[in-house]
Amino acid sequence: MSSGFDDPGATWDARFDRDDYIFGTAPNVFLAAQRPRLVAGQRALCVADGEGRNSVWLAQQGLVVSAFDVAPRGVAKARALAARCGVSVDYQVARVEDWPWTPAAFEVVAAIFVQFAPPALRERMFAGMLQTLRPGGWLLLQGYTPRQLEYRTGGPPCAGHLYTEGLLRQAFAAHEIVALREHDDVLTEGTQHSGMSALIDCVVRRT
Repeated sequence: MSSGFDDPGATWDARFDRDDYIFGTAPNVFLAAQRPRLVAGQRALCVADGEGRNSVWLAQQGLVVSAFDVAPRGVAKARALAARCGVSVDYQVARVEDWPWTPAAFEVVAAIFVQFAPPALRERMFAGMLQTLRPGGWLLLQGYTPRQLEYRTGGPPCAGHLYTEGLLRQAFAAHEIVALREHDDVLTEGTQHSGMSALIDCVVRRT
C-alpha cells in the first residue's frame, strides 16, 4: 500500500499548488514555545520547511536561517512569504537524501512534522540533523504518534512514518533529551493540520 510519498517532490508540489498556505503562515505552536531557547544571531536550519511559516518566524526572531524543501512550489511560496514579512532566509530546493548536513554548522535545527521518511531514511535524517548541530545546539522536533491514525487530522497514513517516545529516546540517546512529551491537542494549522491530534514534542541538546 502506498504511503503517498513514493515521489515526495511531486506529491508536495501538487499539494502546494494553490494560492493559500495549506499549513497557514503562523509558526508551529511547539516551535514558537521554544522562543526562550533562541538567541538572535544563531544560525538555524529548517528541515523540509514547506511553505516557510517556521523559517520566516525564526528569521523574525533575529536568527540567521537556512531552509530546504523537496517541492519547488513550496519553496517559491516560502520565498514570497519571507519577502512579504521583510526577512531574509536562504532557501534551497533539495531532497533530504541530498542535503549535505555540514558538520557543526547550526545552533538550531527545527524539524516540524518531517514524517515523510520511512525508517531507514529517518535514521539517516536524524543522524544528519545531529551532525549539523554545533555542540550545545538545539534540535526542536514535533511529530505525530501512531495514535494519529485514529484522529486522521493530518500526517501520513502509515504507522512506520510516525514517532514514539521509545523511538526518539533511542535515536537521541547519545545526547541530552531536555524534553520529550506525548500529548493530545487541537491543531489549527491551515487546512492540513486541523483538529484533535496525537502529538509528540522533543527537545534535544547536542553534546
